[in-house]
Amino acid sequence: MSCQIRQFFSWLLLISAIAIFALIGFGVIDTPSASAAIRQLEEAPNQMVYQSRQSLKDQHGNTWQTVAFKRSRPDGNSSFELRIVGFPNLVAIDHAQPLTLSNSLGKTLTAIDTSSNIFKEGAQANVGQYDLQPLLSELQAEIPLKISLSTLKGDAISLSVPPALVAEWQTVANY
Repeated sequence: MSCQIRQFFSWLLLISAIAIFALIGFGVIDTPSASAAIRQLEEAPNQMVYQSRQSLKDQHGNTWQTVAFKRSRPDGNSSFELRIVGFPNLVAIDHAQPLTLSNSLGKTLTAIDTSSNIFKEGAQANVGQYDLQPLLSELQAEIPLKISLSTLKGDAISLSVPPALVAEWQTVANY
């Protein structure tokens, strides 16, 4: 008797699996795509910007927007930078300090602050921009990153960057 029940459930499992694959194949069940939301903008004739935007939470639960972008200029030069934006009046970024990126294997990288390039009046307290171009070859998409952002109060803001976002940044950098 138990053999018949086991055989019945085996057939039921097989038929269910076939039905699910058929529904996916016909598009009845929509599976989420893993494609990145990379934006492409033409800033000026023959000057393109490719960017990835993502929101990350810090250790206090505050949301920060990260924008990794590659700017390709008409002369063939390009740059790859990371802009980090917090809510105004929430925190003041120390622009004299570099951005620190560390992975779970103990590797630490630093990126220089280029925030003064954003605004003519000087850097904004809640916006930081950092040159990631020299670090691209050392970023590994399989390993999550921890970003540490110095503040004027002396405490650091910590953001966890998942491996999928690191991979998306590398995709942007390769455009």
